[in-house]
Amino acid sequence: MTPAQRALERLQVWPDLRTGQASCGTGRALHAGRSEIVHFHSDHDVDLHLTDRALDRFAGDLSESTAIRLVPGSRWVTVHLDCDTDVDLLLSLVSMALKAHQAPQQDTSGACNFHRVTVVPRDA
Repeated sequence: MTPAQRALERLQVWPDLRTGQASCGTGRALHAGRSEIVHFHSDHDVDLHLTDRALDRFAGDLSESTAIRLVPGSRWVTVHLDCDTDVDLLLSLVSMALKAHQAPQQDTSGACNFHRVTVVPRDA
C-alpha cells in the first residue's frame, strides 16, 4: 500500500470529510462542507488547502519541512509522502485545515498545485 493510500484510508473515516473527484480532474478529493480540503494526485503527492490565516501563521514552519512544497500565491500546500512520518504530518495538517475552514469565509481556493510543483526525490 502506498503512503497516499494509507493516508486516504485513515482520513476517509473522519466524520467531517467525504470523498469525491478532485476539481482539478486528477485524483480523489476530500471535502469538508463546500470546501475541498485535500487532493490525492498520485501515490506520493497530495495537495492540502489551507486558509490565508493558517498559511500566514505556519508558512515558516512548513517551509522547513522536506515533505512540504509551498507555491507563492497559492493557498494549497503540496505534501510529498515518502514514509509514515509524512503521512502523520499530513493528518496533522488536515486537522488544522478542518479547523481553519470552520470559520466563516468566502471560498476562493483557486486551483490546487497539481502541475505547478516539481517534487525532487529526497536522498535515501
